[in-house]
Amino acid sequence: MVHPARERAQFVLFATGVLLGLVAEQVVMFSVPLLIFQDTENISVLGISFALEWLPGLLAFPFAGLIADRDGGPRLFSRVNAGRAIVLVLVLTVCATLPSATVPALMAGAVFMSLLMAPIRLSVEKAVLLLAKGEKVARTQSLVQNMELLAMAVGPALAVLGSAYIGKLWLLCVAAALCAVAALCWLPLPRGERQLNPGSVAKTVGELRLGWSLLIHNRPVVLLVSINFSINLAFATALSVNAAVVTDIFKAPESSFALLNTLVGVTGLLNLMLVPTLLKRFEVKALGVFGFVLLSTSLLGLASAPSFVLYTVAYVAALMGVAYFNVYNRTQRVKVIPSSHLGKVMGPFYLLNTLSYPIGGLLIAFLGNSLGPQLLVGILAVLLALYGLVVLPLTIRGFNSAIAALEQERLLADVQGG
Repeated sequence: MVHPARERAQFVLFATGVLLGLVAEQVVMFSVPLLIFQDTENISVLGISFALEWLPGLLAFPFAGLIADRDGGPRLFSRVNAGRAIVLVLVLTVCATLPSATVPALMAGAVFMSLLMAPIRLSVEKAVLLLAKGEKVARTQSLVQNMELLAMAVGPALAVLGSAYIGKLWLLCVAAALCAVAALCWLPLPRGERQLNPGSVAKTVGELRLGWSLLIHNRPVVLLVSINFSINLAFATALSVNAAVVTDIFKAPESSFALLNTLVGVTGLLNLMLVPTLLKRFEVKALGVFGFVLLSTSLLGLASAPSFVLYTVAYVAALMGVAYFNVYNRTQRVKVIPSSHLGKVMGPFYLLNTLSYPIGGLLIAFLGNSLGPQLLVGILAVLLALYGLVVLPLTIRGFNSAIAALEQERLLADVQGG
């Protein structure tokens, strides 16, 4: 049994590492779109950049899941964050020495960051199960979700201050340093069981096939994937043009772009204190339903907002909706996926979820200028709401049945064992 003081220290290091890695991502997300739009002044280029950023992750996620299962989680997190720091330093070097190559260098860096993001996400999934058991899983997943929101407060604020003193380009150096410190935070965490002999190519292919098979035959998880895909498609489209909408359509200064995400993060701080209390009073599925309704409504608000102020309110509410839905999403899926195969299943799970991001970027690239970004977001928001109205109740019932069946199996096993 882990000593309480040591357990608290592990959770602090876990949360700090997650937070710093996410703050680094926020700093990059602030600087890169603005640098690209500043250089090209073209919404379509932003859409193409967003698509290129996410496409490599589609290939990386299944293999990252295998690596996470074999490695255990924390070790992988530290090594990959160190790799992200190196990539950012290399991109900064190219941009600083060859200004004419800034956009290609930023796009190439986004490709590598996308490849490295996959093992980061799956190492966090594995680490949650190493650190938390039983009812603590939901709270730990909520902690991860709220670290994402907190990063949206700290990251943009840090980016605005940094850009004022050192410029947007040199923010890449700040992000690299944050990735390096995040890697150090996870070094003392429990490593989990490690497979030293991964086996042949045939075995690897077999494990990949097993992950897909376990996912496809898990009906509630398949339904959850479809909802996540729909959410991500609508929201990714909004995210990919955020910089252009704020600075071009509403004519707001760049600091307003940072303020937008900072407000989300501040709300996340309140959420950090609120979610544990809500989980005591309401079932996790109630949070999921509330989050989905809030998200769908807020996306419609984004599409129809006539001013930056109303757009900001809708954007904050939309991300809060995502946060509440993800507490349900992250909590329920780990209950019905065998822990020994979590990485294998979550690799394809993330692949299908992430597929929506490049599609959203391509939609903006081809339709953003003709339809306008807000109208396109509105169309996707309506489709999302209609789809969720049908599929979300089926998903909730599917998880309830699957969890009840697993509990029954455990009870029978205990009786037979006794």
